[in-house]
Amino acid sequence: MLLRLVRQYVAPYRRPLTFVVLLQFVGTMGALYLPSLNADIIDNGVIPGDTDYILRIGAVMLAVSFVQIFCSIGAVWFGAKTAMSFGRDVRSAIFHRVGTFSQREVQDFGAPSLITRQTNDVQQVQMLVLLSCTLMVMAPIMMVGGIIMAIREDLGLSWLIAVTVPVLAVALGFIISRMVPSFRLMQARIDEVNRLLREQITGVRVVRAFVREPLETERFAAANTDLTTVAIRAGRWQALMFPTVMLVANVASVAVLWFGGHRVESGEMQIGALTAYLSYLLQIVMAVMMGTFMMMMVPRSAVCADRVMEVLHTDSSVVPHADPVVDLPERGTLAFDHVEFSYPGADAPVLQDLTFRAQPGQTVAVIGSTGAGKSTLVNLVPRLFDVTAGTVAVDGVDVRRLEPDQLWSVIGLVPQKAYLFSGTVRSNLLHGRTEATDDELWAALEIAQADGFVRAMPEGLDAPITQGGTNVSGGQRQRLAIARAVVRRPEIYLFDDSFSALDLATDARLRAALRPVTREATVVLVAQRVSTIRDADQILVLEEGRVVGRGTHLELLDDCPTYQEIVASQLSAEEAA
Repeated sequence: MLLRLVRQYVAPYRRPLTFVVLLQFVGTMGALYLPSLNADIIDNGVIPGDTDYILRIGAVMLAVSFVQIFCSIGAVWFGAKTAMSFGRDVRSAIFHRVGTFSQREVQDFGAPSLITRQTNDVQQVQMLVLLSCTLMVMAPIMMVGGIIMAIREDLGLSWLIAVTVPVLAVALGFIISRMVPSFRLMQARIDEVNRLLREQITGVRVVRAFVREPLETERFAAANTDLTTVAIRAGRWQALMFPTVMLVANVASVAVLWFGGHRVESGEMQIGALTAYLSYLLQIVMAVMMGTFMMMMVPRSAVCADRVMEVLHTDSSVVPHADPVVDLPERGTLAFDHVEFSYPGADAPVLQDLTFRAQPGQTVAVIGSTGAGKSTLVNLVPRLFDVTAGTVAVDGVDVRRLEPDQLWSVIGLVPQKAYLFSGTVRSNLLHGRTEATDDELWAALEIAQADGFVRAMPEGLDAPITQGGTNVSGGQRQRLAIARAVVRRPEIYLFDDSFSALDLATDARLRAALRPVTREATVVLVAQRVSTIRDADQILVLEEGRVVGRGTHLELLDDCPTYQEIVASQLSAEEAA
């Protein structure tokens, strides 16, 4: 998966990679040429005492060094540019892929894991690409070139290279084979720590309210200890690599000096050739060390690449139709026809045999006990999930046959948990319709009963909103979310328990202000309070995913026991009548 990911997203940058290879080749050749020049100076300049020869060859060495420096800088620049572009493209690909996921895929991966894959995992692979452009390209050139140049200096010592390189390869291969499982497990442990931390930060008020700090501390400590244990295990093997390389390198250097000294003494080798041979041996070992460093990166990067490709290769369960319908026979209608929906692995369907139809100008309310399937019903309309049986039709067409953008353009959804994005009041409202004017924004705020507190803010429409809208109250968040849907002026409004945080007076004023706006639109209203839905044209009473009552408020009071129980628990007899 690692090779496949890198090949796919590095392919557009062949030209910078070509420059990297060329510059690294020239720079490495320069580095390999310098010991030979140094040997030449010793044998032909220092020993005979020829100063002119020393200065002349020294000038050549200086020129080669400048070329080497220039090529190294250029290679790093092109390599860094390629690696950063690679990371940008992969993050963009993950972002767009996750954007196509239905709620099912998001729940399967989990938000903490998706965040880790988008940030930490991509960064690990990106670092591997950067080091590949600098070290991995240089290492084989330096190793092969070093072996050739060392043999060129003296063939009699070549057996040392034949022994040193395999010993290093076997030792490092053994260590790396022990590191891979630890790195694979480490990423899973990072996900777990991320998940717990996210839970505890998000639910800090609940933790404090129930005095659960000690338990949450223990949970985090356990996950943190697991991660630390795995990281230490991997770190121990990783720490063993460089001492192993240095041990082999130092033993090989001593062997070169020992056996080379005997060859110099016998006249089979010159002193300059011995120093050059030692330099080439160290360059070969240096190449192995660079390869070792890369091998330290590869196992963890391979695990990260697997996790990234898992996201990129996961297809959404909500797939756009290959030949979407363009001409819609109706406008603003919503129909459920024998709809059934089951969550993956569930024992029983959440919704069963659900059938109803809503027309423009009509309000359909849905009420029922917790877990009856009310929010699931709403989520099926914008295709956050797809039905497992039956059909959901918008404007007379099955939603599965509509282009997603076309479907969403006719829907204004206010979810059960009102969410605001970091920015301003204006930027959040413009999510509904980007071309809306300030007058339209204020009109929507007035309908949503939110203009009062927005005008009280010093910046008005430009008042800052933090991530999730945590700097405003729950009721204010709900009203801003409703205003965002009103700005859109859709054909179908979906209110998923969107009035729960409002007091009864504000609830009544808001619904009264909505009536003129939604007169020509279809409204689906999910609520827990009877007072919110009593004026609806049709009320659906859900119990265990089935419709057990259907009609107006007064009709259901006469013939639906479940609705009667809900009403009795909330309203007095006079209020119900």
